[in-house]
Amino acid sequence: MLKIAFAADTLPGQRALILTVAEKKKLGEQGIKLDRKLGGALTRAMEANHFTGAAEQTLTVLSPAKTRLSRVVLVGIGNPSKLDAAACTRIGGAAVAALTGKDAQAILFLDRFKDMGMNDGEGAAQVALGARLRSYRFDKYHTQLKPEQKPALRSLTVAVQNHAAAKASYAALDKIADGVFLARDLVTEPANILYPEALAQQVRELKALGVKVDILDEKQMKKLGMGALLGVAQGSVYPPRLAVMQWLGAPDAKEAPACFVGKGVTFDTGGISIKPAAGMEDMKYDMAGSAAVIGALKAVAGRKAAANVVGVVGLVENMPSGTAQRPGDVVTTASGQTVEVINTDAEGRLVLADALWYVQHHFKPRCIVDLATLTGAIRVALGVEYAGLFSNDDALSAQLTEAGKAVGETLWRMPMGTAYDKMIDSPIADMKNIGNGGAGSITAAQFLQRFVKKGTPWAHLDIAGTAWQIKDRPLSPKGATAFGVRLLDRLVADHYEGK
Repeated sequence: MLKIAFAADTLPGQRALILTVAEKKKLGEQGIKLDRKLGGALTRAMEANHFTGAAEQTLTVLSPAKTRLSRVVLVGIGNPSKLDAAACTRIGGAAVAALTGKDAQAILFLDRFKDMGMNDGEGAAQVALGARLRSYRFDKYHTQLKPEQKPALRSLTVAVQNHAAAKASYAALDKIADGVFLARDLVTEPANILYPEALAQQVRELKALGVKVDILDEKQMKKLGMGALLGVAQGSVYPPRLAVMQWLGAPDAKEAPACFVGKGVTFDTGGISIKPAAGMEDMKYDMAGSAAVIGALKAVAGRKAAANVVGVVGLVENMPSGTAQRPGDVVTTASGQTVEVINTDAEGRLVLADALWYVQHHFKPRCIVDLATLTGAIRVALGVEYAGLFSNDDALSAQLTEAGKAVGETLWRMPMGTAYDKMIDSPIADMKNIGNGGAGSITAAQFLQRFVKKGTPWAHLDIAGTAWQIKDRPLSPKGATAFGVRLLDRLVADHYEGK
């Protein structure tokens, strides 16, 4: 794990140096000093490489003469007056991504520009967060990595004038990063390792942070009438679980909580409506919604958030077998509503239906936000830049959109309405689990809304396009992103903590 420190100046033994550069090639104080010492080498390098200081642009100068440095990395920050928390976080990510090689230690100078849009202490903390998030690696199952293939960077010191304030600000951010890393680890684990009970065991470990954890087994769910969730699970040898997490950090433990619900399909073959073989190995990440909820609970508990937060995740494996659910089956949900299962690959909404009922039946939510890798259609609509947002409440939608923008986990609100809702009416049950073709993400959201009590602020985030990336991102290497962890944590901090 990358160790983060803060200091007022450079430290002995640091061989890699990172300097921030504003747009129009404007070096900071430390950069100007070094450039003079190097006879203008940095200025010439910027000219030769068309480096302008644009946000997140990087340039590496190897083994500069007259120094003992192994490299100098220039990182663009763009217009300093437009720097906000999200921009600073991306700067830290860009710096770490540029630090290839064998350097175990590095120091980053966050220069104070006259027109900087945020204080340098807070900015430095956000830069450090970005550096830590981008440093993530999952090498658990590699047994023959060569030394040059292993991550070399072990520590990063952020040099900033207000280093004490930066250290204080970073303390909570470090706990949020812990939640992000947990979620990424869970999503990356293969399905033969992380089946429903194994994932439930990971949830139990949150007890060490003061989270109250209850795990419901198959018998308990049968007693509660969770026919939708159990129907998805019946084809697998691995029994399902429903994990309930409670963080009671508000001054009044009885205060209504913010409730988060996650889809936890640890592997999705599609069931009897089996998926094509190509790419099916990626379906281990069909539990990314549950991972985001678990990671968010770790984040809020780790930083001791002054809020009551509940997380509920339905954990199942969707497999084809002689006992598997069939297309055409009718199941009765815990709410009493019946569902005709037209396609067994539309299973996530069945899991969420019973989980949504549970959270409303056992708690009195101030709001409910569910997260799920629910539909391929949302990727068609929005690609990999935005998650789909569906909601019955304008205020909650605005709060989520704000929180997502602040942390770089962006949302785009999608339409809902009666015409779409009619598309899931069934001739033999209360509803069917897919529509008549088209608007697949919307009809999935309409299905979920039928399990939300009138008057309860609710939002559904379809993260199918954002939970797993095939290319490196500013704050994560390719693979699991943990999309939703920081968004949910920010929502709690801005709107539910201490209120």
